[in-house]
Amino acid sequence: MRAATMVLSILLAGCASLPTAPAVEATEAAGPDLDAIDALMADYTGEVPGASVLVLHEGEPVVRRSYGLADVDAGIAATPATNYRLASVSKQFTAAAVLLLVDDGVVDLDGPVRQWLPELPPIADGVTVRHLLTHTSGLVDYEEVMEPDPPEQLRDADVLAILAGVDRAYFPPGSDYRYSNSGYALLALLVERASGMDYPDFLQARIFEPLGMEGTLAYTREGPAVRERAYGHTLVDGGWVRTDQSSTSAVLGDGGVYSSIDDLARWDAALYDDRLLPDRLRTLAVTPATPTDDPDVQYGFGWRITGDRLWHSGETMGFRNVLVRWPERQLTVVVLTNRNHPQPYPLALRIAGRFLD
Repeated sequence: MRAATMVLSILLAGCASLPTAPAVEATEAAGPDLDAIDALMADYTGEVPGASVLVLHEGEPVVRRSYGLADVDAGIAATPATNYRLASVSKQFTAAAVLLLVDDGVVDLDGPVRQWLPELPPIADGVTVRHLLTHTSGLVDYEEVMEPDPPEQLRDADVLAILAGVDRAYFPPGSDYRYSNSGYALLALLVERASGMDYPDFLQARIFEPLGMEGTLAYTREGPAVRERAYGHTLVDGGWVRTDQSSTSAVLGDGGVYSSIDDLARWDAALYDDRLLPDRLRTLAVTPATPTDDPDVQYGFGWRITGDRLWHSGETMGFRNVLVRWPERQLTVVVLTNRNHPQPYPLALRIAGRFLD
């Protein structure tokens, strides 16, 4: 089910990515043949778990469409305001939170993590904040050592408690790369201790509210409800079954943010100028810091880097998402889905190909 073409005046204040962006109404009609986009999204159309697609080009939302259902059981259609669990796309917000505290002069990127998290075992003595941001800490993945089927969902604090009892590492800090959800859970706790605020409140006060991301939040069951929420689904024996939360879904730093394509347009705009972070820190976040296990990909702070392309995917129970940026071309593609397959990254690249020369 596709959303009708809409005048996007509600996004004008947040979507202009450059000070020179024209202050005029932007519509989908400014983009390429939208029937071609709809054809690419055909598998998400109808009474099935859906998707929302955003293409920003030169500060304009030239594609802003939703397909299928945000909630299959209730028959609720996805819309551009539907909030999906971003999974690891959330890591760019965790990295930005840390960089805000660096800009405040509170956190040192090359300072020891145990300054903030002394519960970590001695094996973490050489681990710095930068190592956590770049997945080069060597700390053990908490999902490998957690209790099977815990009675309650794990939180970031539980990740710290688990790692406090594991005095071994994959490699010495800074000597190798291994993607680490542990590292980003610890970063959320570091933000809490360095700021004196709960992590969801810090994100709200320092990122989401200033940028006008009104529907975005780091979700906890005891906190505010997710507005216009998409529920995750998994294909089982030919039918879609709701599979929305797992035992690790309440860990926030590595993947607990919910957002919509409308709010991510505002986030994207803030990545072009100083409204949130100064240029030196924004540049640092997307500067290759380490090679990864993919020879075509390097990693910065919460961003994968492939040539001139900045991106991050996110997958968790019932959701698959991706955000891809070509800053030099002023092009961004976001695909958010509430189903367990397929991976949307190849799809996002195909959509982007209609805009790239």
